[in-house]
Formats: sequence, structure tokens, C-alpha cells
Amino acid sequence: MGWLDRVADQADRLREARTLQQADRSAEASRLLEQVAESTRDPYARTDALVQRLGTLINLGRTAEYGPAMDRAFEAVQELPEPYVRGQLHAFAALAAHHQGALDRCVMHLVQSSRALNAVTEPDSDTAWGWHDLAMAYSYLAFHGYALSAIERARQIGAAAGLPEEVLAAPGIRLRNAIALDHSGDTDGCLRVLRDVSDDLARIGRAGHLDRIRPSSRAAYGYTVARRAALGERGPVDAWSLLAYGGDSARARDLRRLGEVCLSIADGRTAEALTQIGSVTVAPETLGAAEPARLRSISYARAGDHEAAHRADRLAFRLATQRNDRLREVYVDGIAARLDQEEMRRAAAQSGGEALSDPLTGLPNRRRLERYVAELAEHGERAALGVCDLMGFTSVNTVHGHHAGDLVLQRVAGVINRVMRRGDFVARYGGDEFVVVLPGAGTAQATEVGRRISTALAAEDWESLVPGTPISARLGWAEVNGAVPEGRGGLADALVRAFRTVTA
Repeated sequence: MGWLDRVADQADRLREARTLQQADRSAEASRLLEQVAESTRDPYARTDALVQRLGTLINLGRTAEYGPAMDRAFEAVQELPEPYVRGQLHAFAALAAHHQGALDRCVMHLVQSSRALNAVTEPDSDTAWGWHDLAMAYSYLAFHGYALSAIERARQIGAAAGLPEEVLAAPGIRLRNAIALDHSGDTDGCLRVLRDVSDDLARIGRAGHLDRIRPSSRAAYGYTVARRAALGERGPVDAWSLLAYGGDSARARDLRRLGEVCLSIADGRTAEALTQIGSVTVAPETLGAAEPARLRSISYARAGDHEAAHRADRLAFRLATQRNDRLREVYVDGIAARLDQEEMRRAAAQSGGEALSDPLTGLPNRRRLERYVAELAEHGERAALGVCDLMGFTSVNTVHGHHAGDLVLQRVAGVINRVMRRGDFVARYGGDEFVVVLPGAGTAQATEVGRRISTALAAEDWESLVPGTPISARLGWAEVNGAVPEGRGGLADALVRAFRTVTA
């Protein structure tokens, strides 16, 4: 039994929405899916509509709507035990997180999507599309090996379900692989992959199946042809005929704009190409932030300005490596968080299983904070206690929904953890309040830690996560003195004094 066979209401409209999406008519599909979600009482139909609608918003690049849409979809999915719909939702959530620049959340959703899709016992055509969307998310994150494995899984399931091979061709995955090679300096490797993709297009044409290619795939094939031409390899296929009919997705529009630049370069109109690059705005996730700089370098080289071409190439390489640096940070932070969680689990086990950590952020909770400060007092130790109160957090929940608010709290917890000294203690006190305890610290040390926290939070890209709702923090400090009675130097007294300095 396939996924839609479980839908008891408006299954035909949901199938129609899928057809619209596959034709890259995402705006129409989004409206239809919203109508289904609002009118049905069938939990399967409503969940499917909400999950698929998130996919349409991602295709359209409507980032401001991601948060509320994910809130609704995740709430609906909780009611159903079906692994397919969870896998599909996490694949979409990974794409959304990547568009928002949140690579840590993107990686988390990728893992959860793969696990859920692997748990499907009766895979059908919808499962194939779930693997397809997971492959796309892998590809945008430059996990090219994972992307190729996932799309191959999609093709196997799709073939068993009767889907034509061309429907799941996904040339964009190999295109991004080729472009990544070029950004890193391997232009020969890039051309080899582009030739392979072009050969697939020619094979599909000889078989008379060009009409089966999805519009978004047409755009990817078109850019493949245009990019080869920009690198000096002209082919028999008209790139513009493919780029012009690439559907209404944001990625297809970006490929058209960049494709125009490539064709100007190929025709020797380098001044026009440079003007186009300067005026065009494309999302960095489409082909990587380095692609405009690389096209600028190719333009300068064609015009004979090799010094300018070298500068542009250096910029392209630097932009390409920034993502790898960020991925390494995500990996290290993830390992650190895992070690922290293991330590907290051991501490909880020693306390008879009593919950001592906050389930959302993984930080110690108020109960653990109380015990920690009590232990300091027992040993007569002094410490600086800081209260971190988030500014703008209420607006996040109002504008973007509680799912976005949870993501902000998780990121804040990670930011604070990164800037603390070894041996310092961080807890989520409640709501949007965090407490830090610096054993043995004086005023100067507390001030420096507070500055690092404020600076790190200000440097976060909140605009990509929760557009229009910036996040900042106010910190207040007080002394915890284990040498005096609880009422004058313990946790309760210190919190009162710290909160006073926050609001002063």
C-alpha cells in the first residue's frame, strides 16, 4: 500500500498538486495544498498537504514563510507513525535550513531524513521522490557522494514503481558537482562531468523522450550546455531553449540569469557579461557563493585582463572554501555537543534518573543549576553568575512561529557554549533566559566573557534564520559567595541581583 492509498479525503487533489510540482508550477500547487490543509479533517490528507506545501515554498524561495510552514508540518507529522512522511519533511527541512544558512540544522535533518526513508517497508513513487529531495539537499550542501547514492536509490524505487527514468534524472546534482570542481581549480574535471551530463541529454533526445524531462531539469541541462560554452566547448544544443522553459522555481530563475552570463562570455561579449554579473542577484545556494566570482574571472580572462581574472579566481576559491570551513565547525561542534550530552546523561543516571537537562537545548536545566551552585557553596567557593536575557525573542515567536523560536534557542545555546572558558557552567534557566556561572572569576573576567557572548550573538546570521527579527542579548552579573549564608550569597540572592543589573 502506497502513501496516498492511506489518504481518505481529497487524494485526487493531492495527486494534482504533485503533478503541478513536478511541472515546476509551484505557486499553483501551493495554493491547492493550502486549500486541502484548511478543508480536510483527514489527518493523512492534512499532513501530506502541509509537508508538500513546505516543498513548494522552498521551490519558490519564500524564506519568510519557512518557519510557520515548518511549525504546522512538524505538528501534523507528530500525529502519524508513517516513516515516509517524516523522511520527506526532514528532506524539505534540510533544504530550508541550507537556504537559511543554518548548516548545523541542515546536517541534522539530512541524517533524520535518511533514517526515516530507510525505514519505509513498502516504498512507492512518493518514497522515490522523498529520496530525490534528500539527494538534492545533499547536493546543495556539497555532499556529492551522498547525493549520488541517494538519487540512485530514488531511481531504483522509481523504476520499480513505474516512473520513467527521465523524471528522476536530476542533472542538477552532477552539475553542482562539476561546478564545485571548477571552483576548487579542477576545470578539466568540471568539463568531464559537464560532458557526461550533456551526453545524457543527447541520449534522451535520441530516444524521443525530451518531453519527459521536468522543467527544473531542463534548466540544469541548459546551464550545463551554457557553462561548457563559457569554458570554450560549444555543443549542438541550444542552451537558451532549455533555460527559457525551466519552470517557476527560484533555482530555475537563478540558472537562467547565470546562463545568460555564460552565453555572453561564449559569444565574446565579455563587457556585457561583466555588467550582467554586477546587476544579477542569485541565491548563493543555487550553485555556490563562488559561481558569480568564477564567471567574472572567466570573463576577464577572455577579455585579456589576466590580473583581474586572477583576483576574481582567488575570491572564488576563498568563497568555495568558506563552506568547507563551516562544515568542519559543524562537525567539531556536533562532537562536542555529543560529549556534553553523554556527560549529562551520566550525571542524570547518578542522580537516580532525575531529569537534569533541558530537552530542547541539551543544556543543564534549573534543577542542575541549583545543585551546581549548592556544590560551590559547600566548598566555600566564589563565582561570577551571569544572566543572559534575549532581546527580540518574543517577536520571533509572533512572526515566525514557535518552531523558529526553538531553533533560535538551540542556536543561542550553541553560541554561548562556544565562547565559554573551560570549566565554566551554562544552563537554560527558563524561557529565553540563560545563566552562566564562572567559578573563581572576578569582575574583569566576567565582563570579558559577557563581551564575548554579546559579540558572538551579534555576529550570527539571524536574518537568514528569522528574517526581520534580529536577536541580541543583555547580560547582568552578580557574585555567588559560598563563604556567606544562602540568603546573602547563594543562588536565589545572586539571581535577583543579576536580574536587577540586566534591567538597570
